[in-house]
Amino acid sequence: MTLKIYTPLTADFIPDEPELFDGEPEESFQMDGYDLAPYKDSIDEALDRENHCGGDGWNGNLMEYYHEDDGVKAKAVSAVVSVESHEGRLCGCATVELSQPLEGDELTRLTEYLSGQYSDGFGEGFEQRDIAVDGGVLNVHLWQTDGFSMTCEQPGPAEPHRLPRRPKMRLSGMDGNIFSILGNASRLLRRDGQADRAKEMADRVFASGSYEQALSIISEYVETELSRPPKAKQGDAR
Repeated sequence: MTLKIYTPLTADFIPDEPELFDGEPEESFQMDGYDLAPYKDSIDEALDRENHCGGDGWNGNLMEYYHEDDGVKAKAVSAVVSVESHEGRLCGCATVELSQPLEGDELTRLTEYLSGQYSDGFGEGFEQRDIAVDGGVLNVHLWQTDGFSMTCEQPGPAEPHRLPRRPKMRLSGMDGNIFSILGNASRLLRRDGQADRAKEMADRVFASGSYEQALSIISEYVETELSRPPKAKQGDAR
């Protein structure tokens, strides 16, 4: 089970050549998540280095430093920081792997812990790293004095697997010419918006070794008298 916790990003941009404003050099500029969107790859690479800088096989799992003996400790297997584009801006993203759903005030305790890591632990070290980009250097802040917030999202369940629809076609009454049968089946599939499956079916038919095998293949793509009912996947409703 995966939980994503998004936070705002800001940064100081220090240009290689300070620009002049009112005759004075501007040595740094404040950036927000919208400004930082073009620098996603550079920030991602810097975070990846930070996540592996501790040695001893450490991979950025902040839960290794969570010392409370509670439900959060038992359920939150890992929490790794990256950046993601979210609602049009670049955000910090803690991807949390859970063994069980959080209950009661466990989510609050988790976000409070991560907020502390962003302000005084992991984030404090990261904002001191110079990230080289075109025209200057970025120092990225995972935590801010004003406007800091955490937005939690849990991906929904995966869409159920659906088998492709099989148009109906009767074999009885056809002249027995496999190329004529294949042509009729291909037209039905293309009319149903399944041109890719029509080509796949034809390729398999041309590679088949007998008339009977060719009919069997065609009957996998269109519903004929020879078609078998689709098998339900394990765990599907019967």
